Amino acid sequence: MKPQKTREFHNHHFDSTIWNDFQFRDDDIVIATYAKSGTTWMQQIIGQLLFDGREDLAVAQMSPWMDLRVPPKEIKLAEVEAQSHRRFVKTHLPVDALVFSPEAKYIYIGRDGRDVVWSLFNHHSNANQLWYEALNDTPGRVGPPIGPPAESVQQYFNEWLDGDGHPFWPFWENVRSWWQIRDLPNVHFVHFEKLKQDMPSEMRRIAGFLDIAINEDSWDAIVEHCSFDYMKANAAASVPLGGAFWDGGAETFVHKGTNGRWRDTLSAEECARYERRAVDELGTDCAEWLKSGELS
Repeated sequence: MKPQKTREFHNHHFDSTIWNDFQFRDDDIVIATYAKSGTTWMQQIIGQLLFDGREDLAVAQMSPWMDLRVPPKEIKLAEVEAQSHRRFVKTHLPVDALVFSPEAKYIYIGRDGRDVVWSLFNHHSNANQLWYEALNDTPGRVGPPIGPPAESVQQYFNEWLDGDGHPFWPFWENVRSWWQIRDLPNVHFVHFEKLKQDMPSEMRRIAGFLDIAINEDSWDAIVEHCSFDYMKANAAASVPLGGAFWDGGAETFVHKGTNGRWRDTLSAEECARYERRAVDELGTDCAEWLKSGELS
């Protein structure tokens, strides 16, 4: 039985109602994550696989975040409907706030929540006034505005853990909802750490899942264009509005791409508290996958 949409999800970022009017095509690709889990990286990978290693891909424009409430859904839906290439869009919603297509292909990317927070802190602390105005002051916001981040990343982590994703959105339900449908034939799981360890092998698995034939003559260029160094150097093409929402521009958005930065900051008790929470919320198998990328 395919997943069913049971609710709408609104906040300073989200308008889930866009999926009620989205007209699926059978070959659509939906990239799903919590946030800061490799979404932009996966958009780049899929763009490169689809377009045979081309250098001039405006991935951020080609692959919109559908449930982000700006620009309004009427504008976004028309833009996506006008696309003639195979579409690859992204979502940060849990499954039960989506309309789920049994024909589309879904790729879910996971990352240890501690690594997510370190990336979120960079994202949030470098956001400029334009970012706050777009999220807080444009028509249609439901719920309170998003405010500035905590002064330290350690405080930010503890607020995020205690508030289940504060000040963004719930973390555990996102991971849990996708984990529950991981065995569906049109759902493929990828882990950020596995991508870092062996990106070419992961990319070949992604291509196989998406039924994309790889042109071996272009393979080296495809892989190079998905590397962190290449994406950092060409960040404006893969970051929303070319990075206009962040101090330092697009290169601030494509920050470090590293894991484990929390190890030098969090105490043993803070790490243990996170890991206990992960098991309580997700169960042992899912918590281990989220931590290491290992699927039992």
